[in-house]
Amino acid sequence: MHASVILLVLVITTWLSEHRGTATVVEDFNHIERCKDSLYMGTPPRGFRNDRLKKICQRYADKPRFVTLYDPQNRIPVYSAYSFKKTEGDRRVDYPWMYEPQLAELDGNGNMLPFPTGYLHMKFEDSQAVLDDYSDVVLYERGHLNPDQHQSDPQDRAATYTLTNVVPEIREFNIGPWRQHEERIRVRLNNFCRGTAYIVTGVTTTGNMIRRNNQDRVGIPEDVWSAYCCTEYDRNAPHIVRVRFPTQAALAKNAKEGNTVQELSVLDLESYLTNKMSVDKNFQLFYDNCISPSPLPPYLHRTN
Repeated sequence: MHASVILLVLVITTWLSEHRGTATVVEDFNHIERCKDSLYMGTPPRGFRNDRLKKICQRYADKPRFVTLYDPQNRIPVYSAYSFKKTEGDRRVDYPWMYEPQLAELDGNGNMLPFPTGYLHMKFEDSQAVLDDYSDVVLYERGHLNPDQHQSDPQDRAATYTLTNVVPEIREFNIGPWRQHEERIRVRLNNFCRGTAYIVTGVTTTGNMIRRNNQDRVGIPEDVWSAYCCTEYDRNAPHIVRVRFPTQAALAKNAKEGNTVQELSVLDLESYLTNKMSVDKNFQLFYDNCISPSPLPPYLHRTN
């Protein structure tokens, strides 16, 4: 075989081994048009060190809706990041649950798909959580990281019903303190954010798993955390509200008791997460700490 042909075969083989199973699971959230619209300054949280994590541009009906950093080993999202849309806060329960084909195969158009009523190939079950993982678990609810009541468009709402946007939350926590927090943030951003609010919501884990058929299947979060960034806000808001802009965070235990949601600064949350997650010294949830809009795109900023 000619040397150039051998080289070409090696290059193709290497590329396939590195990209198998990624498809529109992207190398960079800016890779797909409008995926970066879910991120403040088009910049994702930085500093996560785990190479196995997958960047998902969550597409529904041929349109990017939000982004997720997904852990295929624990079969849960590390975080979902989205832009908040003003809503009345009503919840819908008739959307079908979906999965992410691109975590398991190269073909397809990049859209999440509803779970079939019949057989789902084992390759999907290997790469992500499936409905059976939650079907016989009475302690936990499917907890959205990007909640439907933070979206207004019906298709944006439908897109939140993918299991790649869901973690097991203790029922009492999910329907109690955390739901109250989501509603509190919805009302605050509805009333006092004048521009676009960007939210990142994620979890920490300790290794506890939901098991099915004697196998570890889905990671159970220890903490649930969230942070928002809104640089255009009502400067005449009451002081108790104004001090929670342009950015604020929240943290709570995913537990039956002792699960009160604590509001704190984003810097304090980052400090806490640095000790709980695999992140490096550059760990940061929002570009430039959400201090102010920049006149230049991030890649033109000096780093020294």
